[in-house]
Amino acid sequence: MSSLEKEFLDRLEKHKGVVFKISKMYMDNTEDQNDLFQEITYQAWKSYTSFEGKSEFSTWLYRIALNTAIVFLKTEKKRSFIKNEDINNMKTTYEDYNQEQEEQLKKMYNAIHQLNSLDKALIFYYLEDYSGKEIAEQTGLSEVNIRVRLNRAKAKLKELLD
Repeated sequence: MSSLEKEFLDRLEKHKGVVFKISKMYMDNTEDQNDLFQEITYQAWKSYTSFEGKSEFSTWLYRIALNTAIVFLKTEKKRSFIKNEDINNMKTTYEDYNQEQEEQLKKMYNAIHQLNSLDKALIFYYLEDYSGKEIAEQTGLSEVNIRVRLNRAKAKLKELLD
């Protein structure tokens, strides 16, 4: 293994939770989540030589993960649509939840799956405690537009959860 490969794998290991979360937000069943996780990893590795360190690795990885998820989702929608029975089989691999928390998490992911791609990304950034300015930098939208869209996305999510 080359030093570049080791460096990439070490960095990816530190931030794989982000990739996992995005995979869960954009895909409805475990198999598709795993496929998306692998695709994000592949795309990040393919692009790793272009990572110049001008931003944090995590920021760079978020952007690749979100872009890959959006493209992956578009190709997946051509093949299938969300299957509700698969959502019931979703399990987290990085934390143990009690039954009530797991049910709430399933409901949240089910609702998130119903949002459009941009709203999913905004909710992801919001859940990761990004500021409006940081989200604007990542998405290329204005801060005002981010606030408006994020408020609408949160309202839609709340509506779906109620």
